[in-house]
Amino acid sequence: MRRWRVAAISAAACLALIGCSSANESKKAETKQPARNEPAPAVFQVKLDTTKGDIVIEVHRDWAPIGVDHFYSLVKTGFYDNVRFFRVLRNFVVQFGINGNPDVNRLWSNANLPDDPVKEHNTVGMVTYAKAGPHSRTTQLFINLKDNSKQLDPQGFAPIGKVISGMTPIEFLYSSYGEMAPTGTGPDPSQIELQGNAYLESKFPRLDYIRKATIQ
Repeated sequence: MRRWRVAAISAAACLALIGCSSANESKKAETKQPARNEPAPAVFQVKLDTTKGDIVIEVHRDWAPIGVDHFYSLVKTGFYDNVRFFRVLRNFVVQFGINGNPDVNRLWSNANLPDDPVKEHNTVGMVTYAKAGPHSRTTQLFINLKDNSKQLDPQGFAPIGKVISGMTPIEFLYSSYGEMAPTGTGPDPSQIELQGNAYLESKFPRLDYIRKATIQ
């Protein structure tokens, strides 16, 4: 069953944070069962080795402990390896977090984490879960490319960390596909769910991606 991540954002015009679950490349990756989230360290770093260079995120458990523990487990199991930046909107956000293998993605797509209180602000470089309303966070994250705090903080988007290195690679992520379908001409969420990276490689081959995510 499809799971969509849609969160309405009000700016001058109505924007949406959209995500979904996806399917993977031709070969079947090993399907790792989701483990119970273990407490993450108080502060740790995650390096994203991407096609545009390294991005380092410093994660703070006291900012959003439920979300951080989940993120820690996802990184440890390799969930974000070979994952596309499927939504890159200049002067707004970069969004990622749909595993390319539908079998892997389905294991995690119904997590529906309870919300953490918003303790930090959605300013430039802050990393936050996408969500579709209360208690709907799963695996998708976005990096703020501008100060979105006035729009996102009141809607319950609680940052879990911040980019401390790699904002330049982020600025060079491929963005010309635009907003996701049906709002724009970018990837179709339903097709990402059904076909995963095979669909993206065929229809949107220039998308940048995370080669590997590692805890530092």
